[in-house]
Amino acid sequence: MDELVIEGGVPLRGTLTPSGNKNAALPALAACLLTDEPVTLHNLPDIQDVHTMLELLADIGVQVERLDTHSWRLHAREIRLPPLARDKFRRIRGSILLAGPLLARLGWVEIPPPGGDVIGRRRVDTHFLAFQELGAEVDVNDLFRLNSRGLRGADILLDEASVTGTENAIMAAVLAKGTTVLRNAASEPHVQDLCHMLNRLGARIEGIGSNVLTIHGVDRLGGGEFTIGPDHIEVGSYIALAAMTRGELRIRNAAPHHLRMIRHVFSRLGVEVQVDGEDVVVPEEQPLEVVPDIGGAIPSIADAPWPAFPADLMSIAIVLATQVKGTVLFHEKMFESRLYFVDKLIFMGARIVLCDPHRCVVQGPSRLQGDILVSPDIRAGMALVGAALCAQGQSIIRNVEQIDRGYERVEEKLRSLGARIERMKK
Repeated sequence: MDELVIEGGVPLRGTLTPSGNKNAALPALAACLLTDEPVTLHNLPDIQDVHTMLELLADIGVQVERLDTHSWRLHAREIRLPPLARDKFRRIRGSILLAGPLLARLGWVEIPPPGGDVIGRRRVDTHFLAFQELGAEVDVNDLFRLNSRGLRGADILLDEASVTGTENAIMAAVLAKGTTVLRNAASEPHVQDLCHMLNRLGARIEGIGSNVLTIHGVDRLGGGEFTIGPDHIEVGSYIALAAMTRGELRIRNAAPHHLRMIRHVFSRLGVEVQVDGEDVVVPEEQPLEVVPDIGGAIPSIADAPWPAFPADLMSIAIVLATQVKGTVLFHEKMFESRLYFVDKLIFMGARIVLCDPHRCVVQGPSRLQGDILVSPDIRAGMALVGAALCAQGQSIIRNVEQIDRGYERVEEKLRSLGARIERMKK
């Protein structure tokens, strides 16, 4: 087991290029099952979740070839569905994304339940309700079993704007007979990436970027190439790290059009982010003071489906708020266990009141002290890295494998920006 040893108190300065979007990479890999021709994917992040998905695809019979660090060629010429290893499925939440393309390609699926971060109940009902609307028979017990005599297009209202539920429904519908209208669809950048990739392979998807997708079924998809876009969650994370350490940072090729709400919320915490072409810049001089609501009221920052503030940035925004003058309420609406990591920040000296599993009040700025910390999930782990970078003295972060699942070579990127951070074997 690795751990990160961090000496805090050093501002981050320099230039960074973000990795490809993890949450776009996993459905893109799954979508390669929809065609028997080769598909080449570029800018895949070199992270554990991607490698786990590649292992699962190889188990199904996909020919997997690494072209370079971030490019892979996948060829699902002949696929099979043997009993699949439960331990691999439990490593990542994204394993559920194999259900849609396998159902479309084979007409049946039998897979174990997915795993992923332990951040509260993460329902999968939306996936199976969509499959049923498309004509599949669903049996959900110890295994997820799906059968179909041929999927047919339907007018589907998703019961929630689930990202992976939307992606599974899209992948099942592209080869269905007729037209599917998908309402209340998620529209995050990674969902848009999946739609653009499928269109490049011959799918006919309209309304990309909106909450209503129209999918005209086609007989088959071909091969092709696609480049995964930058990870807006990683970009937002490094913006927050630069600001909270009072550094300055340029992030190249950051896709600023996907950062509008992130920049807006950070501005409420006194963080200014400038756009320079496709780059974003965090200047060294920052107000770092909470902007109250009209009338001087304490502001509330809440997450919600895209284009609202992403749930995956709530943890790091909370740490940022500990270094900002003023009081702010955070309302995590989507996952009831995600805020429990704040007790670690309180031990470090943060002034935080955990109101209930979904809300906390942060009053800053606080002088944090280094501590021994355990990463509970991907996003809280990166948030604790930020707290350690701000803190006085040394911090040790354990269970760093959680961070590795979502952030590529985190210690190397931070060291290039001047951070005093080392990876050690425990």
